[in-house]
Amino acid sequence: MSELDRSTATVVLVDDEEMILKAFRLTLKSGGIDDVVTLADSRELLPLLHERQVAAIVIDLNMPHLSGLELLPRLVHDFPQIPVIVVTASDEVTTIVDCMKTGAFDYLVKPVGGGLLVASVRKALEMSSLSRELSSLKGRLLDDRLHHPEAFAAIVTGHKKMRAIFQYVEVVAGTRQPIMITGETGVGKELVARAIHELSDRPGRFVAVNVAGLDDAMFSDTLFGHKKGAFTGADQARDGLIASAAQGTLFLDEIGDLGEASQIKLLRLLQEQEYYPVGADMVRKSDARVVLATNHDLGELIAAGRFRKDLYYRLFAHRIHIPPLRERIEDIPLLLDRFLGQAAASLHRKKPTAPPELVVLLSLYPFPGNVRELESLVFDAVARHAGGVLSMESFKAVLGETRPAAGNIVVDQGGGGEEPLTLLFGHFPTIAEGEEFLVEQALKLAKGNQGMAAGLLGIGRQTLNKRLNKNQ
Repeated sequence: MSELDRSTATVVLVDDEEMILKAFRLTLKSGGIDDVVTLADSRELLPLLHERQVAAIVIDLNMPHLSGLELLPRLVHDFPQIPVIVVTASDEVTTIVDCMKTGAFDYLVKPVGGGLLVASVRKALEMSSLSRELSSLKGRLLDDRLHHPEAFAAIVTGHKKMRAIFQYVEVVAGTRQPIMITGETGVGKELVARAIHELSDRPGRFVAVNVAGLDDAMFSDTLFGHKKGAFTGADQARDGLIASAAQGTLFLDEIGDLGEASQIKLLRLLQEQEYYPVGADMVRKSDARVVLATNHDLGELIAAGRFRKDLYYRLFAHRIHIPPLRERIEDIPLLLDRFLGQAAASLHRKKPTAPPELVVLLSLYPFPGNVRELESLVFDAVARHAGGVLSMESFKAVLGETRPAAGNIVVDQGGGGEEPLTLLFGHFPTIAEGEEFLVEQALKLAKGNQGMAAGLLGIGRQTLNKRLNKNQ
């Protein structure tokens, strides 16, 4: 399959000169655009558009039967989602202006250079793709359904933000554009990248590489390969990972750590689908889909002069941000159950039962390492488990005196510019009112567990009991 779904990536060339049609088709094919239909009779165009989906049209203005000047307004009116590129020998300004006013996407004057034709068609395909994505995304959000939930089976979640992300992934998985996945370490960026690959239906492999720590030489050799004799020790030619990902997906993790020279090569790969193996002077084409990820704030890296703006803008055609675990604590019991089962299976043991207060303890922890950290904690606890109910000791040893993550505290503070205390109480609170509020919030966060609530408040359990009894 091509980078777009084959049913929606078709480019139609319309010209009464067969030689021009053949030349244009070969030019587009050399530029990586293979799904091309040619029509020498302009009267066949409209029936074709009613029979199949088309992503872009290239028409000549001066043709017998139906000229491009006659076809253009009908195409714009009846098929507004399809960009139309006009090609003609006329370079009169009035003709160009009239075509653009009518709704032409682009205007090319014969003889058309191959690079100019490919660039124009690529832009048209991108425009068509984005239009379809927007229409599809609106439909998915309105019906609130996942069409392929099986693609996300490896991602354990019940959070509404994650469901919205899955819906977006279903829409953009088959596009031509690179997809950028952001999020903290351990949130599951590679799992999302694998889901994108599965939904794209690309026949090639999913190839993942962490580029953090690779200097420019290692980056080039790892991704692009090298020719024989390119450097000392290069006794034979070797293909890089991008060749391994042919017709598949190349996942580049931690791209925020790339040096400038590597960033330039990555930009060329994304823009032109071209690369040079180390030591080679012949360019190679790539048909691999590229998905990228980082846990860095690329805006901050740009401000520090460590990341290129042009690459940044190219990367953010499609952005997926995975929220940290502390912002979706509803997923903790689901993940805990999954990891308990996996850990027990890996150790050939019976799945242990977790004490109810364990979920509360984990929900109060900010998890800087996110899902990966939770997985490690659970596997370690199961490895230490001897039988019966799972002990909380190994968790407490790591978590220590757990304080609630900021994202776990939900307090309605209203609007306006008033002080938060005034918004909460309607007046400046007394010590007794403040104390009662803190106790109430601590018990709420601890799900009624007085021992944990006392820990949050920084007092002993007996002291908390006395205060609660006093207020009864």
